[in-house]
Amino acid sequence: MDIASLFSGCGGLDLGFERAGFNLVFANDIDPDTWETFNANHKQGILDKRSITEVSPSDIPEVVGIIGGPPCQSWSLAGAMRGICDPRGKLFYEYVRLLEAKKPLFFLAENVPGIVSSAHIQEFKRIIEKLSSLGYKVSYKVVNARDYGVPQDRKRVIVVGYHNKLGKPFSFPDPTHKGKLLTLKEAIGDLPPAVPAMEKNRANSSLEVPNHEYMNGGFSTIYMSRNRRRSWDEQSFTIQAGGRHAPIHPGAEPMSKLGPDSWEFSGSKSNVPRRLSVRECARIQTFPDDFIFYYKSVASGYKLIGNAVPVRLAEAIAKKIKQDLQDYIGKKDGR
Repeated sequence: MDIASLFSGCGGLDLGFERAGFNLVFANDIDPDTWETFNANHKQGILDKRSITEVSPSDIPEVVGIIGGPPCQSWSLAGAMRGICDPRGKLFYEYVRLLEAKKPLFFLAENVPGIVSSAHIQEFKRIIEKLSSLGYKVSYKVVNARDYGVPQDRKRVIVVGYHNKLGKPFSFPDPTHKGKLLTLKEAIGDLPPAVPAMEKNRANSSLEVPNHEYMNGGFSTIYMSRNRRRSWDEQSFTIQAGGRHAPIHPGAEPMSKLGPDSWEFSGSKSNVPRRLSVRECARIQTFPDDFIFYYKSVASGYKLIGNAVPVRLAEAIAKKIKQDLQDYIGKKDGR
């Protein structure tokens, strides 16, 4: 079953679908920082590097599905919340444009919970109405990746549309790990000590464990306004698209609360805890160790990983979609 990917990034969502048995035949991302990593970990020749605004429907092969995560910064509760007033927010409609022309059997779009916040819910409902008008039964839900084998508190909005031909809407799969959540100890406890980044946070040229390096530098007032450490037997905070905000390694001493929006590191002042490494963040996003990230600045490595959809979450949803498609094709063929 062939699929196309838009706003592909490094390809976390794509990898989850590939693991579920889908065949990725087209991908698109304009960000040069993603290209080498995507091409090194996916089939060569399928990545289109233009702006999505320049992509014609005829550029995309015939596929059963289109997947992708339109830029989320415009809708993020941690950002300016400009939504559709931000050019990045309007890119959601470019996704709709290609979907309307191709009309695959299904589509999937992923975004941050802010898109269904009170500030943006009306625009989100208009997007859903537009998608429905194209001939799709549209389902959406705020899911937490930790319920699907991801050692991380990460809530995201998943929108799935099934073409009316299928005769039913998508139903989200039951959690695979509710009641038995994967811990940080299970996810990263076996890794050796990480290596600090080079001067000016440049990437190390050679590492025993690929990408197992962490960002240097101080911690901002915003960073110190919250607890940034989870223990070994918990799940990580959300992995964000920036090394400055990467959580503290669970081996550090617990942080102490001084007052409203004010925390400090415990223990010796000379023993400042380190951030999670790029590889640790990748593990927490459930990328396999043979998925290598390519970057010159360590900050870019964190960005690649933080912008991705956790692989196991993508795979769990993709398996449900594949089963529904197989059932539909079987009925259509009289099997």
